[in-house]
Amino acid sequence: MSRLAGAAVRLTVLLGDDEVWHHRPLYSEIVHRAHAAGLAGASVFHGVEGFGASSAVHTARLLSFSADLPVAVVIVDTEPRVREFLPQLQELTGLGLVTLEQLEVVGTRSAD
Repeated sequence: MSRLAGAAVRLTVLLGDDEVWHHRPLYSEIVHRAHAAGLAGASVFHGVEGFGASSAVHTARLLSFSADLPVAVVIVDTEPRVREFLPQLQELTGLGLVTLEQLEVVGTRSAD
């Protein structure tokens, strides 16, 4: 993992937690590919409620038995490195919304 400081981008992939790639959760496949590509960092965040292109609301509320809860995969690195990684995302089927946002990294520390 590389240390970041200054200008960077945040790549966010929004998808459902029941999406898979070769019997592995799609979010896990994305994180492992980002790690193998040497990107600075990736995290997965599970949502409790959301909707997307289908307009169906998915929720984790007790009385609802909805599956496919929302998941956000967030990857941060320099813009050239993230853009170099984008073709790997295109290989994966079923991707939801993918966004890129400019940001400034003001500090990092190792959580390991």
